[in-house]
Amino acid sequence: MGLGGNIGDPVAAMALALRRLDARPDCRVTAVSRLYRTPPWGKTDQADFFNSCALVETTLSAKALLAVCLDIERDMKRERIERWGPRTIDIDILTYDDERHDEEALRVPHPRMTERAFVLMPLADIAPDLPVDGRPVSDWLRHSDAGGIVVANENRAWWRG
Repeated sequence: MGLGGNIGDPVAAMALALRRLDARPDCRVTAVSRLYRTPPWGKTDQADFFNSCALVETTLSAKALLAVCLDIERDMKRERIERWGPRTIDIDILTYDDERHDEEALRVPHPRMTERAFVLMPLADIAPDLPVDGRPVSDWLRHSDAGGIVVANENRAWWRG
């Protein structure tokens, strides 16, 4: 799972989202990456983002997990106004076991994740050998542009508050 945001207190928002997922009886957060500060991607005239990734074990289907994530975003006042625009919180399902989904609401593996160092760096913290489109995350990361991305917090328990 990938998380990010750049409005308000995105670190607190991501931490709250992870704690809400972890508190559910059908989800368990098993690993969380370091916290990264990243320059905006796509739409560059906005504040830097904070990004992280988490591994989540769940008994939910991919679609049901997406519904839970969207509910958390809505509860946290996420507004979808502009593609790649500013946001309080963004929760993305990056992969789901070996499943592939290509529907309007759910695309897994997440489209363009292999092109985005702001996804690959935190994901490599927790799952460097995870295969995505036939290559491990660490290999995709070696071939990505990580310019401007910095570790904002080394402590992987940053989300526990």
